Amino acid sequence: MTATTSAPTDAPPSAPDIEAKMRVEVRDIGIPPRPAILDRINSEMQKDEPDFKQLAEIVGSDVGLAASVIKVANSPYFGFGKKVRSVQEALLVLGLKVIVRTIAGLALQRTFPHVPSLERFWDASACTARVSGWLAQNLNRAARVRADDAYTFGLFRDCGVPVLMIPFPEYLGVLKAANAEENASFTTVEDQALSINHAIVGSELAEDWLLPEEIHTAIRHHHDAGVIEDGGPAGVAPATRRLIAVSQTAEYLIHRHTGLNRTREWDKLGPACMALLELSEEDLERLFQDSHTAVKGE
Repeated sequence: MTATTSAPTDAPPSAPDIEAKMRVEVRDIGIPPRPAILDRINSEMQKDEPDFKQLAEIVGSDVGLAASVIKVANSPYFGFGKKVRSVQEALLVLGLKVIVRTIAGLALQRTFPHVPSLERFWDASACTARVSGWLAQNLNRAARVRADDAYTFGLFRDCGVPVLMIPFPEYLGVLKAANAEENASFTTVEDQALSINHAIVGSELAEDWLLPEEIHTAIRHHHDAGVIEDGGPAGVAPATRRLIAVSQTAEYLIHRHTGLNRTREWDKLGPACMALLELSEEDLERLFQDSHTAVKGE
């Protein structure tokens, strides 16, 4: 009898292979181009001695952005006390890094004016950013992250959502299913429906828009319990993991205050977030009681 040899079967794709494929599909979908004003600001910031007057003129060339930057500088979140009346004053009190991130966040909203039903999305993102910044300042010292990093991450965390709404009219239904899923990760539901997810797309956008590595890495992994727990296979750094945990905890506090919890994410990610941030149930309750003003934006 002649022995038969079965044809070799293809090995299942590895995680890097899957991610590489998703990167290609992200480019096919189309990442919104980086706003020209960010390039102009970044070019000035790369100089040995950035010219604040020139930067103020760049920002001031866009009346809408200039007004928004001044409004941000005067917001209770930053708490400078002194009333800011010009872009140049806003630059001085906020600093270059915060200004760039603020403008990026404002530009992000402008990028999707044609996407319907996004008003609540922007409101939710702004609230997550605000409460994340507050929470970063109210954690145990060992668990803290920079408040401006937490704020920026909260603002951009879900920026892949409006990008996917454009090519996928069924995406709202996918989001509803992902929010209701009790076991599989949020992004797994997206991957199964679309072969792409908002975390990958958002990370690519944030990187292309010159946000720091820790922020676009956190965006990529913000639904991954394994990364929050121990860094996962990618070996994500503790500071980046804490950004994710702060944001998820902020969202949990918001949902408790507003009664608008439409997601199972805290059930899946909450224990890992609390362990990483060294929070007890008593700590969480205290933060809930103290976060009312931050949630309301007062």
